Amino acid sequence: MFDKLEDLLVRFDELLNELNEPGVAADPAHFQKLMKEQSNLQPIVDAYREYKECHQTVEDSLAMLEEESDEEMRELLKEEMSTAKKRISELEHELKILLLPKDPNDDKNVIVEIRAGAGGDEAALFAAEMYRLYVKYAEKRRWKVELMNADEIGIGGMKEVNFMISGQGAYSRLKYESGVHRVQRVPETESGGRIHTSTITVAVMPEVEEVDVVIDEKDIRIDVMRASGNGGQCVNTTDSAVRLTHYPTGIVVYSQTEKSQLQNKAKAFALLRAKLYDIEQQKAHDAEAELRRSQIGTGDRSEKIRTYNFPQGRVTDHRIKLTLYKLDSVMDGDIDELLDSLIAADQAAKLAKMGEE
Repeated sequence: MFDKLEDLLVRFDELLNELNEPGVAADPAHFQKLMKEQSNLQPIVDAYREYKECHQTVEDSLAMLEEESDEEMRELLKEEMSTAKKRISELEHELKILLLPKDPNDDKNVIVEIRAGAGGDEAALFAAEMYRLYVKYAEKRRWKVELMNADEIGIGGMKEVNFMISGQGAYSRLKYESGVHRVQRVPETESGGRIHTSTITVAVMPEVEEVDVVIDEKDIRIDVMRASGNGGQCVNTTDSAVRLTHYPTGIVVYSQTEKSQLQNKAKAFALLRAKLYDIEQQKAHDAEAELRRSQIGTGDRSEKIRTYNFPQGRVTDHRIKLTLYKLDSVMDGDIDELLDSLIAADQAAKLAKMGEE
């Protein structure tokens, strides 16, 4: 590990020198690439430099203790050494996590698809509530949310909704939301007061560039039509809605949120690219059975990952056996505690796997 860290220190200094060379900014693409590499290395370099300083503090304190006779000074040196040793232990753990292989999609924006599952109207109402949850979470993190398509029902529910979240590290945090979410509560339409269980599925897909997924025009049928819905700004009198059918996979995507047909077409293609990329990711994921076992959950879209129990005011994440009794704040977009716990558990599983190799 330390040989690798020394190599990274050398590389970091090389990057700084290159970035300070005259004329390097004349090539924006190359300059951006260097800046990104420097930004990725910065936390590792900072932690390793502090680690080396703490080691030096321990060595210096030991040397001074051999010569120091004043008891008060000796106590101060021992305290300083103890603090440095504790910090060394913390930094070793931090460095191991920082050196874990990075998911290449972590810095990407995400396209989220929420679909109502079992439970009819109640599932559609919960799908709409989960859409609002993610919108509120994105707002808290100052991420941008862009609605791509929504299939709404008259009582305020959604059979399906697709939207993009753009912001630093969006995929790195939201990727843990993929799977089946279960809600347990008494529906407003239930006169007998019985608790119903409904489900929705959430798919979190990284936004992909055109170069990442090439779509053959012969494989696509493009239909344009008038937007439909329950009124409001989504509905207009021109043929602006776009539906794409991808023959090889049977995937159909639809976009009608923009007044411009071109904009809807761009959104529909972005959603289709994300879905095709996601299929390839799932295939690769299934092929790496051993890796799947080391990760949090199986990564299977049919896996039940979380239960929202309204009568008891609790949320339970089944992958890490975590239960929080703060359902109201979770539904208001306060999901950082859940996500931080999932990230920590995922890192711990990966560290344990590295230790076995």
